[in-house]
Amino acid sequence: MRNIRLRLAYDGTDYVGWQVQPNGQSVQACLETAIQQLTGTTTRVTAAGRTDSGVHAVGQVVNFCTESEIPCDKIRSGLQHFLPNNIVVVEADVVADEFHSTHNALGKWYRYVIHNARPRHPFLGNYAWQYEAELDVDAMQLAADRLVGTHDFRAFETQHPNRASSVRTIHRLDVARHEQFRTWSMWPVDNLPASDRGPFVWIDIAADGFLYNMVRAITGTLVQVGRGRMTADQLTDVLKNGTRDDAGETAPACGLYLMQVEYDDTNDLAKTGHS
Repeated sequence: MRNIRLRLAYDGTDYVGWQVQPNGQSVQACLETAIQQLTGTTTRVTAAGRTDSGVHAVGQVVNFCTESEIPCDKIRSGLQHFLPNNIVVVEADVVADEFHSTHNALGKWYRYVIHNARPRHPFLGNYAWQYEAELDVDAMQLAADRLVGTHDFRAFETQHPNRASSVRTIHRLDVARHEQFRTWSMWPVDNLPASDRGPFVWIDIAADGFLYNMVRAITGTLVQVGRGRMTADQLTDVLKNGTRDDAGETAPACGLYLMQVEYDDTNDLAKTGHS
């Protein structure tokens, strides 16, 4: 029995989300069907994060156990043969038996993309929040700095409480304009030069974990700051004392991307190789 890890990229537009749902097609169902077609056995797949309907990924991590002896490079290409074009297996390798893509994850990096320009872009409707009113990105960054660190983020969680604790640690939260989209890169980098007048606003947020709709709620709140409808001090008050109704709207799913999942290579990826 081998434990196989995959890195996936997918366009979430046509799916009800990662997780199998009774009301439509999911990314998980497509992948499990492809694995069954390739290996001849039914397999349950575990993912690092359960992306919602319309949310995209360039760095989703999943794992599954199989008795198949198919080499990893053939697993990648074989699965791709059975998958739809909007789900791509970027990498496949063998990991330690105890590796679990959810439980071993130390953190995640999400990017939210806003197309902040007039006119609206005809090709970005499913891939960015098209927000025409000009946003003050400097003000948004000043407010974003207030959220970095360990806090109770219950004001930025939909359907609170849905976990034992709403305390999370945000390691970084960067807001910047960019001339280019670049989020579609299979090998995402976050050190591209910013632009004073670029039409794309990237909100990059890395944390040890996220509550339900937390990134989208933070994005909607920072947009209120960017419009001058909320100050950094008011955002701090929402963080400390507020409820979900006090924060901004939940940003649309289409602009959100799971970029990368962080693991400790000394335990997770105690790799046995790529075979």
